[in-house]
Amino acid sequence: MKKKYFLFVLISFFLIYFLLYPVFHIFIQSFFQKGKFTLDVFKLTIGNYIIRKSIINSFLLGIIVVFTTSIIGVPLAFIFDRFYFKGKTILRILFLLPMIASPFVSGIGIKQVISRFGSLNILLLKLGIIKNPISFLGSGFLGIIILQTLHLYPIMFLNISSSLNNFDISTEEASYNLGASWFQTFLKITFPLILPGYFSASSIIFIWSITDLGTPLIFEYNNLIAVRIYNNIKDINTNPTGYALVFIVLFITISLFIFTKKYIEKTSYTTGRIATLHSEKIIERKFLLYSSLFLLLFISLIPHITLLLYSFSKKWFFSILPSQYTDEYYKIVFTHRLTKTGIFNSLIYSSISTTIDILLGFFIGYILVRWKIKCKGLLDILSMIPLLIPGIVLAFGYVGLFSNTLLDPIKNPVFLIILSYSLRRLPYIVRTTYSSLLQLNENLEEASYSLGADDITTFKRIIFPIVSPGIFAGGILAFSFSLMEVSCSLILAVREKFYPISKVIYILSGRVTDGPNTACALGVFGMIITGICLFISIKIFSKKIGDFFRIG
Repeated sequence: MKKKYFLFVLISFFLIYFLLYPVFHIFIQSFFQKGKFTLDVFKLTIGNYIIRKSIINSFLLGIIVVFTTSIIGVPLAFIFDRFYFKGKTILRILFLLPMIASPFVSGIGIKQVISRFGSLNILLLKLGIIKNPISFLGSGFLGIIILQTLHLYPIMFLNISSSLNNFDISTEEASYNLGASWFQTFLKITFPLILPGYFSASSIIFIWSITDLGTPLIFEYNNLIAVRIYNNIKDINTNPTGYALVFIVLFITISLFIFTKKYIEKTSYTTGRIATLHSEKIIERKFLLYSSLFLLLFISLIPHITLLLYSFSKKWFFSILPSQYTDEYYKIVFTHRLTKTGIFNSLIYSSISTTIDILLGFFIGYILVRWKIKCKGLLDILSMIPLLIPGIVLAFGYVGLFSNTLLDPIKNPVFLIILSYSLRRLPYIVRTTYSSLLQLNENLEEASYSLGADDITTFKRIIFPIVSPGIFAGGILAFSFSLMEVSCSLILAVREKFYPISKVIYILSGRVTDGPNTACALGVFGMIITGICLFISIKIFSKKIGDFFRIG
């Protein structure tokens, strides 16, 4: 029993120190000056017009992206849930492809399409639809909305699909029998019952949108809170404004989570009956359905297509498509010192962080399901806290807390980068382990022990075969997302020899001549790895893949 408590305390202390302590440090720096409580930092921060505008813009961005992803994701989920058509399974997988390349990476390619002299303007000019080029990007705000929407709507799609899988179709049938129209039924019956999934998706999308650092940097749009935080890293020891901004983001995140959780808990979303399966309807107008789905899929993949084209383009100026192609940028990716360093570092960082996730996630999941000790609910909360702490907050907290110490990221950020990657993906492994162990009857383990098997044999023969698919699925998903992690990479990796892939892409995108092309080639490399990992996770974890993108 003492060993159990020792392991429990050790894991809890580790999570408290590296998750909560940086947040506590941010709180202290935001509200205390020279040992005294003060609101001067916040008054100074909010009083700055530019910062105030950035906060408002971030809120506006988050709300717009939630709205646009809802317009796409909700109808898409209903189409795949309620109707039968050939190729539905493969199309469901294809609609998850937008997640394999972050807007930060695909933004480089999309600028070539929607810029003032990009492919879209050239096409419209040749068709005679416009006489003068249109600045679609404007200040860059519209470009951020477009890319975030195309990247994040699969999260809305997954969450609504998951809610519909547990939906009792008889409630809708009763509504129709009483004379209600489709719109009335959706408004009064269907949508209220899928609200938990919708709120969960909306929360994730809103938080992701306002804390996205890479996309605004690629579009050189500075009037967002995430960029202001990034720009304050340099003055972190002399200017407390950055701490105040980080605290505002953290406050928004936690408040949104609490509101969502409380709202869902106080409202009943059950019908008092077991969910009734429904028969999928066969669509008569198949041409309209397929044309709509393929058009949406094509638009969704435009950022990925342009990323690929840009990585092969030798000359792409005043033309709809590249006029000359080359593979030299891929040769550079695997031969240039900077790109080789980025690939090597990312593979090492992601591999180690995933290993930590698997070990730590398994032990936490096992403790939560099997051990009967006090305060294990605390460990459950601690393991889920990374869902509430955006990467930009965690990275900023590490810089502020560990500057001028043994773990100073300026001197050597490897430990903090690996740690940030690991902690941010830890909930994936905990959730899969927890759900897998719940399906394992404890009597099987007791029977193994009663037959003389030790802990190692029981783990190898009983526990591991049951939990390994879930852990493997969560592990490869954690690896792929860590490989292309943006916020932590941009903030913590200061020196060139420690750059991961994301930092290398950002540096290359700002260089003239072949910089953006090489960045795109490196982005394609990361996109392929992420796509393979996502496909494997989907095959293993099936429809439960949506559980990775849920809050609460």
